Amino acid sequence: MNVMGDMANLFGTGRFAQPSGQLSGQEEATDEAQEAADEAAEEVRLRLAVDGGDVEAMSVLGAMLLRRGDFDGAEAHLRAATAAGDRAAANNLGVLLHQRGYADEAAGWWRIAAVAGSAAAAHALGRHFRERGDEPAAEYWLCQSAEQGHVLGAYALADLLEHRGDDTGSERWMRAAAERGHREAAYRLARTLDRRAGQDGDDKAAAHAADEAEQWYRQAAARGHRRGALHLGTILEKRGELKEAGRWYLTSAKDGEARAACALGFLLRDAGDTESAAVWWLRAAQDGDGNAANALGALHAERGETQTAERWYRAAMDAGDDNGAYNLGLLCAEQGRTAQAEQWYRRAAYAGHREASNALAILLLRAGDESGAEPWFSKAAEAGSVDAAFNLGILHAGRGEERAALRWYERAAAAGHTEAALQVGMARLRGGDEREAERFLRCAAGGGSAEAAYRLATVLDARRPPAPAHELGEPAQDKSECEEWYERAASQGHRRAQVRVGMLAAARGDVVEAARWYREAAEAGSRNGAFNLGLLLAREGSEPEAVVWWRRAADAGHGRAALRLALVCARRGELAEGQRWADLAVSLGPREVGERAARLRDALRQELSA
Repeated sequence: MNVMGDMANLFGTGRFAQPSGQLSGQEEATDEAQEAADEAAEEVRLRLAVDGGDVEAMSVLGAMLLRRGDFDGAEAHLRAATAAGDRAAANNLGVLLHQRGYADEAAGWWRIAAVAGSAAAAHALGRHFRERGDEPAAEYWLCQSAEQGHVLGAYALADLLEHRGDDTGSERWMRAAAERGHREAAYRLARTLDRRAGQDGDDKAAAHAADEAEQWYRQAAARGHRRGALHLGTILEKRGELKEAGRWYLTSAKDGEARAACALGFLLRDAGDTESAAVWWLRAAQDGDGNAANALGALHAERGETQTAERWYRAAMDAGDDNGAYNLGLLCAEQGRTAQAEQWYRRAAYAGHREASNALAILLLRAGDESGAEPWFSKAAEAGSVDAAFNLGILHAGRGEERAALRWYERAAAAGHTEAALQVGMARLRGGDEREAERFLRCAAGGGSAEAAYRLATVLDARRPPAPAHELGEPAQDKSECEEWYERAASQGHRRAQVRVGMLAAARGDVVEAARWYREAAEAGSRNGAFNLGLLLAREGSEPEAVVWWRRAADAGHGRAALRLALVCARRGELAEGQRWADLAVSLGPREVGERAARLRDALRQELSA
């Protein structure tokens, strides 16, 4: 029965309240039978009292019959009690008439009860006026109800004030309703405080609002509010309290909250329980949660079940989730279905999906449509896509538009894009602003860029004073910061950094470490690494192996390595071979190497012609 007011106050008696405990089996059946017998006995007692003219009995009997749905039987008793001045009967008579569709007559009886001090009637009257658009009258009566401690009156008044934009008054009465146990009020108060925490510039005030919001979410959740449980779970998950977060998500999900079921699925997936995650995602997706449908699509895509994945992505799209179209685009792109991928990317991009805009632009750029790609990169970048901002930088740099490229690189770098920070750092180096360059290079190197670590190391290396000569028997010096950055780049496979680390190790007298880094660089294709490894091996008496590495370096275009090979051949008497390597050294340079190689070549030629 749709009544205006809470049932306990509506009927003016607590005897109709149902027990909150859970009974089962025979105990429950016995209890229900006993309640029915007690109610029948009570009704008999009340009817006898009514026959004796007891006004209170008339009111209670009318409330009992109203609750049962016997409007005809209830009305006579309620009218009789009302005529005798019983305010609870007047309120209940208003409820009865409202249920029968006589709203104006109901309001008349509520007014009588409210004037007589009935908080429930004042609440019902306030609701009546609000439904008719008479907000001043609604506020007056709801205020009367709220000030008498009526929880529903306080909540309805808070809702009215919030609608009118009176945030202070709304929060006051929402808090009053929440403190008296109204779970929806507790939830809405928490939402208000949550928003304030996100908007408040004062960190201390924001933290206080966030703490209070959590307390009210917890109270709403404890009273069975499923969205309160969802938000509480979200707060706990962000804080890393995953076990308790999972419990609240589970509570909310069991009450039918699809978003909680979806969130629980992600928690389970992160814990490694993919099968259980899929169960909750399925439940949420069937309830229309697009995010869960996308998660199911991704799960099936990872398993290679592309048709099932596509079905779930389409379900996500039908649920209004633009990620569904974007994921369909990704799926088609992976399968080489470029035309379909473009179609889905466009659909998501037109809906404002920034990553789809970026993906569409990349697709068009690869197809040679640079003019078509640029607007989509711009749209994605303006919407906050860091990758799109970086890609715009690459686009402008490719055209030689260095200023525009730098502007987009700076924008991406400010959002934490590692490669963008590297590009800004290198641009600052070219411009001579070493301090700014160092700042950006540190950001990029810290983000994992091997090239940035190497470039940063070279900047620091150029500043440090020359290291004193290392004498045998002396302890090796501590590594400088620049060497640490060289090593970080080297460990990530940066060949020039590997060569430099080898050189620094050799300068410290650590031949084994130097050889290790030279060899790693040489095997990765570094001609300098191969040349230096050859020098190290030659000094250690392993000239045959040194020759092998010098050959590799010379074949890769290293002039000094070619000159070394020419000298080795000359020393061995292999004059023709030495002349060939000397010719190569002359052509490769650099100049001083070419000059020495030319002199050696001429000497070998004379020797051959003698």
